[in-house]
Amino acid sequence: MHLILTDAAPIHWAFGGAAISAITLALLYIGNRRLGVSTGFENICSLVVRTSYFTRESLVSSHSWRLPLLTGLLLGGVLSALLAGGWETTWALGMFDAEFGWGNGGKLAWMFGGGLLIGFGTRLAGGCTSGHGIFGMSNLELPSVISTVSFMAAGVVTTNLIYRVIL
Repeated sequence: MHLILTDAAPIHWAFGGAAISAITLALLYIGNRRLGVSTGFENICSLVVRTSYFTRESLVSSHSWRLPLLTGLLLGGVLSALLAGGWETTWALGMFDAEFGWGNGGKLAWMFGGGLLIGFGTRLAGGCTSGHGIFGMSNLELPSVISTVSFMAAGVVTTNLIYRVIL
């Protein structure tokens, strides 16, 4: 099996799982920190937005470790793409284009709307899939179990609606 966009052979999933678990354990046992990426978005916003929500101590004090974590995630993606032969932007969305044909503006609006819904769900659940699904589940936290089951169920229902009913 090859990757969709670059036709490169993927790295075995177990290596990714081991890396995620190592980062999670290091954050917990070394730094007493919780893995989660949605709060990292708040960290980035706090660099430019000066409201009380973005200047609260609990957020600003996490800059020293969360911003390097986010930078590492970004650089890891860039490095992965470079090692796979580079990347190029594309507006090709396969089946979506064939069924809807909305053009680039329509696709941009669709993705923006999806991003808003993801952001709303993240705040509603009190965290993102990485925070709940990786860190919270590994600690058997009930809110994380409920959130993760909800994320997964919504994904299954949405995928089946789109690919079996709409398309």
